[in-house]
Amino acid sequence: MPEEGTVTLANWQDPPFNRWSFQHVSELIPTVRISRGAGPVWDLPHAERDLSGTRFRTGGREMTVGALLEETYTDGFLVLHQGRIVAEQYLNGMTPGTRHLLMSVSKSVTSAIAGVLAGRGVIDVAAPLAEVVPELRGTSFDGATVQHLLDMRTGTQFDETYDDPNADVRVYEQVYLWRPRDGRPLPRDAIGYFATLDNDGAHGGPFRYRSILTDVLAWALERASGERLHQLIARYLWQPMGAEFDAEMTVDGRGNPMADGGMCVTLRDLARFGQVFLQGGRRGRRVIVPAAWIEDTIRGAPDGARAFVEGDNPPGYPDGAHYRNCWWVRDPGIPFFHASGINGQNLFIHVPSLTVVAKLSTWPVALSPDMLDATVAAVIAIAETLADRR
Repeated sequence: MPEEGTVTLANWQDPPFNRWSFQHVSELIPTVRISRGAGPVWDLPHAERDLSGTRFRTGGREMTVGALLEETYTDGFLVLHQGRIVAEQYLNGMTPGTRHLLMSVSKSVTSAIAGVLAGRGVIDVAAPLAEVVPELRGTSFDGATVQHLLDMRTGTQFDETYDDPNADVRVYEQVYLWRPRDGRPLPRDAIGYFATLDNDGAHGGPFRYRSILTDVLAWALERASGERLHQLIARYLWQPMGAEFDAEMTVDGRGNPMADGGMCVTLRDLARFGQVFLQGGRRGRRVIVPAAWIEDTIRGAPDGARAFVEGDNPPGYPDGAHYRNCWWVRDPGIPFFHASGINGQNLFIHVPSLTVVAKLSTWPVALSPDMLDATVAAVIAIAETLADRR
């Protein structure tokens, strides 16, 4: 890990600096607090099992879970089975109280708030977006629905090539204070940036992954509810979920949240969030996220699988996979689905084995199909092992 003083706003996302910075985001970028409140913590009993020797095959070779954790720049790894912690490991200086950047796992938290608000009648995800946020009339988002944002199916032109410094995904980070300004003319804040975007396709078309859509979604959620996103997450998710620690969200210079990737949480609280989804949206008898929202996420749009194949169609996904409500539904029949972010952030839900796996990492690259495939294979092997021991 580099010394603290060598990490800057210009290099914090790059290796080796990200090994330190992903656990110290608030020291680099403005954040707002997501309060856990004063309620009791959701207790996660311990029932440890040694899963490090669990074997699986990936990329033509056999690996163990222990080797995977070493080779994939793991910072934190936690497995819940039937609501109990069966494995928990911290590396790279991380501790149970350390908040770690979630990258795009943040999208799945934001979409959970959409589900809560939809269930309360506060927002209609089938509604035209411009009806929720009138300022979007006449922009490229006119004619899109809230659901189009949730499913990455607007016609928005947005280049998400992470290794291109001039790609939209890297330029908008300047607006969100994730990178120093390079002198090009840009709006002062995210709201102004949304209005500069154009379309290169029709709304409701194929799945195309564009992070900016979740930030527009956050604006719609805030407008519909009259509250800021961090307040919504605290009230409707973090506090009723019984989170152990406060979380954080990065914001731009006017307080607009980077809902697509700026959330920072502890490993156990990430696992608790996954457990809520495993339990059909409940914690005990309390409904947190409507079961209908989770069922819709797993089922997907009627044409969701086709839209997935005709769009970005990431490699390694089986037939029938789709993207719905900011979750990657790898196999709706099992069901097996996950929230994922660049540099190796993952939260897996394997329903039949009653297993949740949370893994926080600092890969030296944004995307690695090999490391993701290995992680998925390990999760499946763990789920099968735990199911056999029930």
